[in-house]
Amino acid sequence: MLAKAEKIIFSAEIKEYDMRDEELSEVIERYLNGELNAVERAQFEQLRKENADIDNQVIGHQQFTGLLKQYGERVALEKRLNAIHQEIDVHALAEEVMIHPSWIVQLWRNHHSKISVAASIAIFAILSTLFITGNLNNNSSYTELRREVDRLRYNQSHVTTSIKQSPSKGTADKYRGTGFAITSNGLIATNYHVISGADSVYVQDASGKSFKVKVLYFEQQNDIAILKITDTSFKGLGAIPYTFKRSESDLAENVYTYGYPQDSPVYGDGKLTSANGLNGDSIDYQISVPINPGNSGGPLFDSRGNIIGIVKAKQSHLEGANFALKSTYLLDAIQNLPVDSLNKKPNLNTKNSLANLSRVQQIKKLQNYVFMVKVYN
Repeated sequence: MLAKAEKIIFSAEIKEYDMRDEELSEVIERYLNGELNAVERAQFEQLRKENADIDNQVIGHQQFTGLLKQYGERVALEKRLNAIHQEIDVHALAEEVMIHPSWIVQLWRNHHSKISVAASIAIFAILSTLFITGNLNNNSSYTELRREVDRLRYNQSHVTTSIKQSPSKGTADKYRGTGFAITSNGLIATNYHVISGADSVYVQDASGKSFKVKVLYFEQQNDIAILKITDTSFKGLGAIPYTFKRSESDLAENVYTYGYPQDSPVYGDGKLTSANGLNGDSIDYQISVPINPGNSGGPLFDSRGNIIGIVKAKQSHLEGANFALKSTYLLDAIQNLPVDSLNKKPNLNTKNSLANLSRVQQIKKLQNYVFMVKVYN
């Protein structure tokens, strides 16, 4: 049966509209929902033609409910996007992929549809916002859309770079030390004890960029390890600015270190205080340079910028006494590199471009050739 409001509307004699707003809204809603029978629908459509106010209210009601529907759909999409984001942990992905590169392949196989949906939802949300506000076609909205897309592209690039450059935080950081370039194509020297037992090793340059390395060769008895950068993003270094001294250095020479006991590089200077190491060990120098955890594996320079040794672990029971392996043992280790590990024997630099520079200039010039070594297991 028709309600009172409907009887008023559909009375053939009624030409003037005198219903309350809530009654009219109810009828309009039934009309738009398809709940009127054929006769009622025909009568109401005739009334719309005769009464412009009612027709405008029907149009307005239709637009309003359409916007509500779009908003509801957008909220649902937003929830879906959030659920996908929680399921695909971007930070965990960034942490894991450098240690187990093949894992990214499995991730794509399992989640490529979700990743695609997430990207589509992000674009759809932007377009929906502009459409609902009626600003899709004007120039300022186009500019805002372009900026938003650029921002999304930047964020994606930032995440990709982060994934590429950052080793896993989910694995234990066993040790951190220092290493230095032997050749411009990615051979790096450090201490054996720095990388001993590692599942994976990375080196980080002065700009903060990390590279995967492999242990090419080591001599446990001399505490030497030689690493090779294997990361495809590594493009090589410039000419090595220092040389490696084979002859013995003199007692009381000025010496200095440059390494990573902290997240940023640290310079330390002192004297060569003995031509022998602990208990008279002839393979080491004793030095007065302050040494801290993280300095291990770093270069020991003389005043002219020649590498004369590799810094070793701090000897805490001898106050003010620290040690460095003599560079001649490093040179011997380089000569002992297995032939099948390299295409050819490394060519060491024979021209020292640091010799005539001030200490400040020397440090600036060599900073790109000294690396933080990060070990994970």
